[in-house]
Amino acid sequence: MKNLNRRNFIKKSSLTAASLYSVVNLACYDENEKTSSGGKYMGDFSAPKLETVRIAVIGVGARGSGHIEQFAAIEGTEIVGIADLYEDLVDKSVSSCLEIDSKRHQNIARYFGSEDQWKKMLVDIKPDAVIIATNWNNHAKMAIESMKKGAHAFVEVPIGVTIKEMWEIVNTSEKTQKHCMMMENVNYGREELLYLNLCRKGIIGDLLHAEAAYIHELRFQMEEQQRGTGSWRTHHYSKRNGNLYPTHGLGPVAQYMNLSRGEDQFNTIVSLSTPAIGRKLYAQKNYAKGHKWNNLDYKGGDLNTSIIKTNLGRTIMVQWDETSPRPYSRLNLIQGTKGTLAGYPTRVALEGGVPGANKDHHTWAQGDQLETLYAKYEHPLFKRIGNLREKNHVGDHGGMDFIMRYRIIECLREGMPLDQNVYEGCFWSAVSPLSEASVAQGGMPQKFPDFTRGAWSQTNPLAIVS
Repeated sequence: MKNLNRRNFIKKSSLTAASLYSVVNLACYDENEKTSSGGKYMGDFSAPKLETVRIAVIGVGARGSGHIEQFAAIEGTEIVGIADLYEDLVDKSVSSCLEIDSKRHQNIARYFGSEDQWKKMLVDIKPDAVIIATNWNNHAKMAIESMKKGAHAFVEVPIGVTIKEMWEIVNTSEKTQKHCMMMENVNYGREELLYLNLCRKGIIGDLLHAEAAYIHELRFQMEEQQRGTGSWRTHHYSKRNGNLYPTHGLGPVAQYMNLSRGEDQFNTIVSLSTPAIGRKLYAQKNYAKGHKWNNLDYKGGDLNTSIIKTNLGRTIMVQWDETSPRPYSRLNLIQGTKGTLAGYPTRVALEGGVPGANKDHHTWAQGDQLETLYAKYEHPLFKRIGNLREKNHVGDHGGMDFIMRYRIIECLREGMPLDQNVYEGCFWSAVSPLSEASVAQGGMPQKFPDFTRGAWSQTNPLAIVS
């Protein structure tokens, strides 16, 4: 923000951050912030080029199988190992790779059965990159071990579930000089890339406020009782009370605002949850009285609303609801001094109107009215990879998954910094444990740890890559 001075804002704040910290949270991160990892900062890190990226995958269920099929289709990759608890899932993914390119992926090592087979895979085949698509509790330990064994780690969301895990990820990445990227695919959506470009070009002026969400009714996953997402995610819903899945909505708006990249930084968060009713009612309606889902004590509120305050005083509302019967939304709203961009549906309001659509900001321009904006400001990355998306299977989520995977390989092969660094993955994921702490304390503000130890101010903003 050109018109705000970070230091002056902090000096003039009437409420000191120290008065807001909980003793528990200070113990979690203050020691790490003061102690160097002994490694090097990873904000703009570029790894040595890899002509061929040798990939191993841990977890090939619904999400992991999609990863492996599209990574196998991208030029310059070789799938060298697959690990999962279940042999049939490993076999299915091996067959998919061979159908895509039997010569390039002909030597795929298979690991299944016991819980620690993934560790054996890392030692046996020494991959360049490891894709991690397992349950949330395993993300951090698998990423840390992968980096220690010499591989770059690419982790499904969230990057970890505790602040302690996130610090361990940061420290390991810095010491090993290996990437650890949380694969936030939504940052590569067409709408999100368009809005990033519009924000970078100053079309909506100085940025003031954002709204992000993951509102997605997923009660049907409770039917996945032995295998699949619902078999483990349902237990998170019952035990934890906060925003358990913030990054899909938060990632894009954080990059619009250049948070933790030179301009501004996460400061505090306050969080409140509604009563926990919906999951219990759903279980009572759909399962027998003695069923395990009816024996859970559902403590997690159906809807959580959190407010983040940045160093510059900007605000972000982050909501989460995977229970209530309502349409899907990530909100994706970014408000500036000259206009507002919003999602669901995609719509724009600009002071002075949107060219070819309207004359002022009192009505939204949407649908076909946005063709002029798309023609002029479509993100060059989306335009460049559009044909490749169609050639290599668009996949789920409107093609954003393929663009993310393509960019990962492109950056590794060309020795460029990744579009999302390890610190961003930790900041975005930290919303979950911090929101839980705030809810438990009646909405008391919680201070974000600075995973960069102050180096964020020297980190380059995400460029509009072509």
